[in-house]
Amino acid sequence: MTATAAWARARIAPRGRDGLPGLRVGLSLTLAWLGALVVLPLAALLARPWADGMGSGLAVFWHMLHDGRMLAALRVSFVSALVAAAADLLPGVVIAWALTRGDIPGRRVIDALIELPFALPTAVVGITMATLYGPHGWIGGPLARLGLKVAFTPAGIVVALMFVGLPFVVRTVAPVLRALPREAEEAARTLGATRVQVIARIIVPALYPALLTAFAMAFARGVGEYGSVIFIAGNQPYHTEIAPLLIVIRLQEYDTRGASLIGVVLVAVALASLGGIAWLRRRVARGGPGGGV
Repeated sequence: MTATAAWARARIAPRGRDGLPGLRVGLSLTLAWLGALVVLPLAALLARPWADGMGSGLAVFWHMLHDGRMLAALRVSFVSALVAAAADLLPGVVIAWALTRGDIPGRRVIDALIELPFALPTAVVGITMATLYGPHGWIGGPLARLGLKVAFTPAGIVVALMFVGLPFVVRTVAPVLRALPREAEEAARTLGATRVQVIARIIVPALYPALLTAFAMAFARGVGEYGSVIFIAGNQPYHTEIAPLLIVIRLQEYDTRGASLIGVVLVAVALASLGGIAWLRRRVARGGPGGGV
């Protein structure tokens, strides 16, 4: 090896250990931004109930266990988010299937409309939902004549959360459907499988990880949703009052510690839910129980 080649190899070696040129700098900047924008705010939120010592923090948590309004608001938020995320799965898969496998007219327009909940301000969504599903709305009026009430009930919360959560399902499932090879479907058809059997035995098992991810993302979004819900919920304590609204109410009452406690519970349950879904998704991807094709 010549001296020039040895010098060049010595210059390239440090970059080879990093994998990419500038990896250390980029990783440092990423961790710094992540710490400033995510870790520090979460740490401040978690530390707020304990700001005056261990005794004060325990007193706050003890008060939470006896605060019926707070527990009811947390129940409304989590149950509504669970129902909405589960209800979004079927229409989300159908829309993703139509966009990736079907040749429907106006497919590009529909594909663009899927992004609408991301672009609209949540307050605009809430006002629109309350107008449509109100007692005199285009949808709420006919339903009211049938004895069905949506606005200002828990059903209205679910409808609003379904609207904001649907794009997560479509955008998570669509790439999987697009990449799914059609040879397996054609082979199953050749062997005499019906359309329902192809969907149940081949397509649905392949979608399990994506469906779990979509459910987790829609659920996490629904738990913290505020603007699109408060206009259609009615905000009745113990009935249709959501936890994010109660946080605002506690802050207006100068109960910063109580508001922080609700935030801690929301963050903890949301992280636990996402962790559980991620664990289950890995189990399914590895062919665990219920994950085999």
